[in-house]
Amino acid sequence: MATERLTFVLSCTQCKNKNYYFAKGKKRDYKVELNKFCKTCGKQTTHKESKASK
Repeated sequence: MATERLTFVLSCTQCKNKNYYFAKGKKRDYKVELNKFCKTCGKQTTHKESKASK
């Protein structure tokens, strides 16, 4: 029995650039928020989860 996975994008909170793509299980209630490097800003910033466009 395969669990369904959803694709999400991490976007920078400062410049709103969508940088990182990942998949997570459908049953998760929490939103992912990580510190990642943003190429546009040139520094490490907070990236929040947003839905991927198809």
